Amino acid sequence: MKNPTKVYSIDKAHHRTRLDRFLMGATEDMSRTHLQRLIRDGAVTVNDKATKQPSHQLRAGDRVCLTLPPPRRLDTAAPENIPLDILHEDSHLIVLNKPAGMLVHPASGVNSGTLVNALLSHCTDLSGIGGVERPGIVHRLDKDTSGVLVVAKTDVVHRELSAQFESHSITRQYIAIVCGVPSEATGTIDARMARSRRDRRRMTTVKTGGRHAVTHYEVLEGYSQFARVQLTLETGRLHQIRVHLQHIGHPVVGDTVYGGEQRALNDADTAALKQALARLKRQALHARHLGFTHPGTGEGVSFSTPIPEDMQRVIDALKAKNM
Repeated sequence: MKNPTKVYSIDKAHHRTRLDRFLMGATEDMSRTHLQRLIRDGAVTVNDKATKQPSHQLRAGDRVCLTLPPPRRLDTAAPENIPLDILHEDSHLIVLNKPAGMLVHPASGVNSGTLVNALLSHCTDLSGIGGVERPGIVHRLDKDTSGVLVVAKTDVVHRELSAQFESHSITRQYIAIVCGVPSEATGTIDARMARSRRDRRRMTTVKTGGRHAVTHYEVLEGYSQFARVQLTLETGRLHQIRVHLQHIGHPVVGDTVYGGEQRALNDADTAALKQALARLKRQALHARHLGFTHPGTGEGVSFSTPIPEDMQRVIDALKAKNM
């Protein structure tokens, strides 16, 4: 099987941008050091010619191809008998409700307790496209985001689901508790995103460059200094909802990275709310609904999960305050 290749067309906004800097903005989960190593190893071509200089300046109209190597084997990754909340399973795929606090796949320094470890124990027929690090993984949820996630069991299903995600034909709806109440009951956040140059763990909005990102929101209920919001993704960038909500001044309650934790604690004005926030211990974001065309049957399917208990406690405390 050929290694996956990502192809990018350089627009005017990236004219005279360094090759490594462009790829750092175009890819979401690779460090600049890793990308520089790939460039020097010949994994990147510009206009079909290999260039091994990370500092190579791109020109508008250039065609950049990045061929990803096979994932590095993790010797310590192993099946673990971790319970899974399975919503649906058949010979093609498995849909589950991921709990908050669980990483989707092994990462630097974490090779156990992940969803992949649990899947390796539960399934013997996962797609191999993701390699040993990400078998069957088509999309991700942040560690502290709960909710619906689909995993492919065959390579054909993996490719077809990936194509649906790339074409934005999959329906993804989230519920979040946010700081403050948006002035408009509904709206669209259209803001490009890139990795922060100050902190590689963070994403940020940018006026030029980065990647196109669109989030639609609807305020379901306002509670004075907080709101329960439904969010629908048009694109699916890393930390998209969290960054977009911070961008409009309404970070997700409990979000330690994007300012929602301290603000929520400062705005909490009842003992019940303060207690519920203390027990939350994560960002109040839940992937409630996922809808897609089943690759095996061609029929539309959808899966939903209720708001988890830790978020519901916060909502109940907010409702009690408004009574």
